Amino acid sequence: MSDYKVKILEITNVTHDVRILKLEKPKGFSFTPGQAADVAINKPDYVEQKRPFTFTGLNDWDYLEFIIKIYNDHNGVTKEIGNLKAGDELIISDPWGSIQYKGEGIFIAGGAGVTPFIAIIRNLNSENKIGNNKLIFGNKMESDIILKDEFEKMLNKNFRNILSDEKVEGYANGFITEEFLKSFVDDFNKTFYICGPPSMMEALEKQLANLKVDASAIVKEEF
Repeated sequence: MSDYKVKILEITNVTHDVRILKLEKPKGFSFTPGQAADVAINKPDYVEQKRPFTFTGLNDWDYLEFIIKIYNDHNGVTKEIGNLKAGDELIISDPWGSIQYKGEGIFIAGGAGVTPFIAIIRNLNSENKIGNNKLIFGNKMESDIILKDEFEKMLNKNFRNILSDEKVEGYANGFITEEFLKSFVDDFNKTFYICGPPSMMEALEKQLANLKVDASAIVKEEF
């Protein structure tokens, strides 16, 4: 795989702990919505510390975009990314990944696990192909919801949030359960796209199996 050194053009906040990184786009670079790249910071202590991040922009944009959650509770790569500024460099690999759009269905994400779905849903929206795709988004608090306004605009009533750590009017409270899924999903014969923390993924796969969703209809990252 090739590596590309790219400068950061701009960094903005999307939530209290999530950043949007706008990057130079290498000539001829392209990806399939849902794909990721291995990313390293071009600094001596970090150049070998590669981490996977998903492209969240679209191929016809003249720059690349990553949306990255910053973990300040330990001295890791994302904490250092949180300290970067415009003009700093990242090293990115060729695109890879198995989360790709395979037809209308239900997207289920937990926290930063929504990032593989951002480019997919943005791409569908740009092509007027949103259809009846739905997104279930689980977070701890309302302030954690990434791109809330944009998802509401693109998906309207087909965007459902559930918050585990606070009760807010208009939002479901708790964790995703079979009963919650049945309250929002009217057809379990569709494709299910899932991404989130390992414990959430494990629970979701069991719930979907109980709801007679065929394993072949579940799209997730395969390592």
